[in-house]
Amino acid sequence: MVKVKVCGITNLKDAIEAVKAGADYLGFVLYPKSPRYIKPEKVGEIVGNLPKKVPTVAVVVNGSPEKLIELFDLGFDYIQLHGDEGPEILNYLPPSQVIKAFRVKDSLSEELLKPWEGVYAFLLDTYKRGVYGGTGETFNWEVAKGLPQKGYKIFLSGGLNPENVEEAISSVRPYAVDVSSGVELTKGKKDLKKLKEFILRAKGVRVDNS
Repeated sequence: MVKVKVCGITNLKDAIEAVKAGADYLGFVLYPKSPRYIKPEKVGEIVGNLPKKVPTVAVVVNGSPEKLIELFDLGFDYIQLHGDEGPEILNYLPPSQVIKAFRVKDSLSEELLKPWEGVYAFLLDTYKRGVYGGTGETFNWEVAKGLPQKGYKIFLSGGLNPENVEEAISSVRPYAVDVSSGVELTKGKKDLKKLKEFILRAKGVRVDNS
């Protein structure tokens, strides 16, 4: 069964509903220029009031090693590097707790992934100039086909919503899907009906990467 990461959480109600609906990860955007930005200390308040423990992901863009290390001290389970970070950052972070995002245009070379071997997962998102995530646009899923079968743990992102998530999973067969804008009323506020429908549909697709 495919895992689901609900990203762009900014408030307790959305977090609780995501957990109740079956979300496997909660993503919090710590990039101040994002409309879904949340202060790290507020994340602690939200997580402390959840009905059960769900892994948390800090989404960051081009942060310094010192600042990133502090996020683990604050209790985050994973750090998602969503900027232009190079693999040398892994000298400072535990790779098994790092999700490295790649913004995909028309192709994706495996050579880009190899220096990052050992990270928890790779997240594939849609490239849009000057925008780090939350584009609401899909990329050509053909680019990602075959990677899960080669042993890469793939989080598929970029423009996913209740209407296309089943097709996306059947096409790519990722480890997880990541949703943010596709289940929103407004930026930073989830549409709870869409959120539940997304998770239900994603979990209903059978995936076999053996």
